[in-house]
Parts: sequence; C-alpha cells; structure tokens
Amino acid sequence: MFNRLVSYIFLVFIALTSILFFCIALLLRVVTYPFDRRLRLLHLFTCFWGSFYTWTMPAWRIRVEGRENVRKDATYMIASNHQSQLDILVAFRLFFHYKWVSKTEIFRVPLIGWNMTLNRYVKLKRGDKESIAQMLMECERHLDEGSSIFMFPEGTRSPDGKVKDFKLGAFEMALKKKVPILPIVISGTNKALPKYSMNFTGVQKIYIKIFEEIPYAAFENLSAEDTAQMVRQFIIEKLKVMNEYTLGG
Repeated sequence: MFNRLVSYIFLVFIALTSILFFCIALLLRVVTYPFDRRLRLLHLFTCFWGSFYTWTMPAWRIRVEGRENVRKDATYMIASNHQSQLDILVAFRLFFHYKWVSKTEIFRVPLIGWNMTLNRYVKLKRGDKESIAQMLMECERHLDEGSSIFMFPEGTRSPDGKVKDFKLGAFEMALKKKVPILPIVISGTNKALPKYSMNFTGVQKIYIKIFEEIPYAAFENLSAEDTAQMVRQFIIEKLKVMNEYTLGG
C-alpha cells in the first residue's frame, strides 16, 4: 500500500512539473533553433528535465561513470541494454548530445512525448517495415549532421534483466556510416521499476556506465550480425560485473 501511494504521488509530481518544463522547452526551441539546428541546447535541457526526477527520488541511488569516454564533437552509434522504462531517465544523467530512437507510443504521451518531437528524436513503430525504413533514413540524416544516435538494440525491455538478442539496425548503420560504437551498460533499473509495473519498489541501487568506444576499424571487416554479437557479448560481460554492485546488497 505504501509503495503504491509513493508511486501515485510521484507520477502526479511528474505530470504537474512537466507542464512547466514543457513550456520552457518550447520557448527554448523557438529561441535557439535559428543558431542551433541540431538542437543541442534543447537536448541538454531535456537531460536536466529527465534527471530532475532521478534527483528528486531519493530511493534511486544512481551511480554514473564513464563520461570521460565521450569525445567532444564525436558522432557515435550508441548501444545499450534495456531493462526498464527508467533507463531513459537514467541515461539523461549522462548529459551529452544524442538523438533517441523510441517507439511511436511514447511520442503520444502529453508533454513528454511532445518534447521528444521538439527534439527531433526518432519514432519507430515496431514490426512496421515502412516505419523501420523511415527510422533508418532519419537516423542516417542525424548521423550525417553530426548527432549521435542512441538505440536499445534489444528492441524492447528485458523482463528479467538478461540481455536479449540484438536487432541489426544500429550495427548496419554504424558500418554504413563508418562511425564508432559507444557501449553503455545499465544495471538495477529492472528492480527499481520492473517491466509492466509503475509501482515504487523501495530503495534500489542503479548503475550506468559509458565504456570506451569501439572504433570503426575494430568491426569494419565484420558483418552486421557479427558486430551485433560482439557488442552484445561485451555488454553481457560488463553487466555481470555491474550487477555485483546493484544486486549484491
């Protein structure tokens, strides 16, 4: 009962504060777009917006590492495991520029989804070939403009925290555009906010880490399938170590 009450209060808090944050985001988009066509400033504000909710939830003990592994002005294909809806808020704590690829349904959420549209994040309707083709075109355009792309190659959240098989789109784009892959690993969010649940689960440790980039030269002679498997295995190995912190008590 207590956990449900905390969850309800926190969701109402998010809804009310999002009204103010969206108004600021809209103003920022209008003011900065003439000189900031990649919307870097708007994205950084969105990072603050998302991070605000992780800062105001004291039960989420979030550890962030690896920001030094992001090269200034580099363009990456970012690949991360996906455990929970909370992953997006936690990833905003990284505070560097990228474009999300997210399912179409999220863009329909009032205020938060509208802000994703303002940021020119990329929509994807899962299982729809036309939507997938459009997503790939938009991602390639963003990469050409110098914006990194953040994808969850599993395509959906893992119900048990184990890393599911990777879809190939991210790795096909990395090969086509000859950009390095930036692996990010998230641990503990599946306990803090499990799949199919919006209920508070008490104090939880969460750990997100940016690892050193995988340069294009390391996979230029590999297929997309082999590249995906290489990155997936890397993330699995790092996740095991990080789980010792988040799940080890």
